[in-house]
Amino acid sequence: METQNTTTSNGVNNSHTKDNAAKIVFGDPVLCAQFLKGYTDIPLFKEIKPEDIENVSSHFLPLFQESRDSDTVNKIRIGDFEIYLIALIEHQSENDFDMSFRILRYIVFIWTDYAAQQEKLHKGITKSKAFLYPPILPIVYYEGTSTWSAPLNFKDRVFLSDVFGDYIPSFHYLVVPLNKYSKQDLIEKNDELSLIFLINQLQNSSEFHALKDIPKEYTEHLTENTPDYLLKIIGKVIAVLLHKLNIPDEEVYEVTDQITRRKFSMMFDNFQAYDVQETRRVSREEGRLEGRIEGERTGRIEGEQLHLIKLVIKKIEKQCSAAQISEILEEPLDIIQQIYDIALCQAPDYNADKILKELNSKTVS
Repeated sequence: METQNTTTSNGVNNSHTKDNAAKIVFGDPVLCAQFLKGYTDIPLFKEIKPEDIENVSSHFLPLFQESRDSDTVNKIRIGDFEIYLIALIEHQSENDFDMSFRILRYIVFIWTDYAAQQEKLHKGITKSKAFLYPPILPIVYYEGTSTWSAPLNFKDRVFLSDVFGDYIPSFHYLVVPLNKYSKQDLIEKNDELSLIFLINQLQNSSEFHALKDIPKEYTEHLTENTPDYLLKIIGKVIAVLLHKLNIPDEEVYEVTDQITRRKFSMMFDNFQAYDVQETRRVSREEGRLEGRIEGERTGRIEGEQLHLIKLVIKKIEKQCSAAQISEILEEPLDIIQQIYDIALCQAPDYNADKILKELNSKTVS
C-alpha cells in the first residue's frame, strides 16, 4: 500500500493516495447510496436515499487504535431503525487473511460506544430485556487484481471451530471486488460512482484511451444530471486516481477541469495521458529511429535531441514554463531551458530543425 505523502495541485492531501479516493466516495452520502444500491445486492438498500446516510467516521476511527484513516463508518437510517456500515478499503494485490478479526474489533468498538450513548440517555437500559444492539454491515471494498480468497467468516480463523463452533463468534463480512465488474457492467449503472470505478479500474495510463468508446448517452446523462458539488468531488477522486498512474499535473488539471465544466465527452476524447517513464522510453526509441532515418547527417544523438525539442515545443504551446517542462519530461532544467529560450525566439512558428541547428552551434562555440 502506498504511504507517501502526496499533495496535488487539486488540493488532495493524504498519506495514503489510493485510500484517499475511496474515503471520499464512502464519505459522501450520494456516492455511498449509489454504492449500497448498485453493488451490495441487499434488498433493504434498494430505496435508500442520501439523506438516510450520516458519516460518523470522525467519532469512531480514533477508537479503533489503528492507522486506518481510509476506513469509514456510516450510520444509516431505515425507517425507525439505525444500521452501522463499516467500509474497509483494501488496495493490496494480496488478501488480508486477518480481515475478519479486524472487523470483529471494529464491531465491538461500535457496539460498546452505542451502549455507552444509550446509557447516558436511559441509565440501565442495556441490562433490560428490550434493549437490542443495532446491526452492523461490514463491507470490504477490494481494488486488488487477484481474487479475494480470505475467509469471510471469523469462525474459520479459529482452530477446532468444528468442535467449539457454538461458542465462537460467527459472522460474515461482504466483499465487493472492483475487478468483478466489466466496463459494460459499470456503464449500465449510469451514475457518478460508475465513472469513478471506471477510472479506478485502470492499471496504467495507456488504458485510459480504451474509454473513448463510452456511449454518448452515458456522458450526456452525467452532464445533465450531476449536481455541481458532486462534480467537484468526482474531480478530486479522479485527480487522486490519475496521479496514481503518474499522470503529469497539467494533464490531470485538464481532465478535472473538463469534469467541473460538464465536458465529460471531451474528457474521454482529448485526454493525452501517458506514464512519464514510458514516455521517456518511447521518446528514446523514436529518437533512435529518427536518427537512423537521418543517417550519417544527424545520427542517433541528434535524432533524440530532435524528438526532445518537438516535445518541448508541444509543451510551450500549452503555456508550460521551462521548469514545468523539465519536471514533466524528467530532463535536466539547463537542457530544457536552452531549448525553451531558442524556441521562444521563433514563436509562434516553431521549427524543430532550426532549433536543433542553433542549439548545436551554441554547444560547439
